Amino acid sequence: MSCRPAVTVFRSCASSYAARAAARPSLNAARRRFAGVRPYSAQADAEQKPAEGTGAGEGAPEGSPAEKECQEKLKKKEDEVQDLVGRLRYLQADFLNLQRNAAREKEQQRDFAISKFAGDLLETVDVLAMALKSVPASAIKPPAGDAPSNAADKSADHHLYDLHHGVEMTHRLLLQTLFKYQVKPFDPTGEQFDPNRHEALYQAPIPGKEPGTVLECQKTGYMIKDRVLRAAQVGVVQDTSS
Repeated sequence: MSCRPAVTVFRSCASSYAARAAARPSLNAARRRFAGVRPYSAQADAEQKPAEGTGAGEGAPEGSPAEKECQEKLKKKEDEVQDLVGRLRYLQADFLNLQRNAAREKEQQRDFAISKFAGDLLETVDVLAMALKSVPASAIKPPAGDAPSNAADKSADHHLYDLHHGVEMTHRLLLQTLFKYQVKPFDPTGEQFDPNRHEALYQAPIPGKEPGTVLECQKTGYMIKDRVLRAAQVGVVQDTSS
């Protein structure tokens, strides 16, 4: 082996060793710098975990001002609803009462619409009754024999009987018409005096009669349904004990 190749090999080895020796300090410095810096992903995870823990503990705490305000608004609306429901019930009750009163008034107006007219007719009934009482029963017996067909040939008894019979029929028919409209007469003779149904014209002491009893009915009273249309004019037994 010659000396020249050996020298060449020696020189190449020496140069590579020198280069390695020169590069070693810079490599060590780089390793030290890299060891002091944490990777981005690890640092981000480490910072994210405390942040997530803090966020989980936060939120709207119970009893916060916002929650209290919502509860106050809800309570206020519930009170308004209760107030409106109460007013609606009162209005409904008032409306039902108004309907019942209107129906009752309408029925009363229908039932007592003829009160004034019937009261005016009672004077006619009284006159007819007085006309019937003015003729004694003995004078109104039907005359013997057949009545003549010609009115001029009739006797006074026939004329009186026909007149009395016609007045009686008119009086009866008028009473039936009034009865059809719930107008009924009443005679309180023998009953206890009632100032709501009777009108006292006089008082008289009668032995053996209870004081306050109706002694005589001079004018018949009339009722229209359950209401007094005209009070009966009566005489009352007087109390003589005082």
